[in-house]
Amino acid sequence: MAHTTNNEQIKILFIMSQSLKAIYIHATFGTKGRKPTINEKIAPQLHAFMAGAFKKIDSPALIINSVPDHIHALFRMSKNETIAAIMEEVKKSSSLWMKQQKFGTQQFYWQKGYGAFSISGSHLDIVSRYIANQKEHHQTLTYKEEVQRLMEKYNVQEFNPDYYWD
Repeated sequence: MAHTTNNEQIKILFIMSQSLKAIYIHATFGTKGRKPTINEKIAPQLHAFMAGAFKKIDSPALIINSVPDHIHALFRMSKNETIAAIMEEVKKSSSLWMKQQKFGTQQFYWQKGYGAFSISGSHLDIVSRYIANQKEHHQTLTYKEEVQRLMEKYNVQEFNPDYYWD
């Protein structure tokens, strides 16, 4: 019979004590007043910057895509941050970044609110394709209509369009 010391027992307990999570969030938010300020020249750079901002707060993005007046991001949520803190940091840092870019604008702002929806790990491919195809489905659907559908799909009881849009 093997004998373990107290240090070995503590090490075994430490290794076995683990907090895990797999919380995926589909977030969307628009430009202030839904102004079409995310142009095709800046969009790929904006997506890359935002991916870095998500990663910096331990919430790596799986996909980010935009059209001129809004953006969608699918990310794995940090176990140490709230959705509100993640959204605040990503929106604040990317707004500042946009104002400093050659193809950006000094008048760039995000809307105050955002939509954030939990996604099952088994639906990541579906949501990723949805985000990747933003340009195509916005040929027939406005952002307001899209948000309304998302709020209904995810059964967001508190949604009030009078307060969501700014």
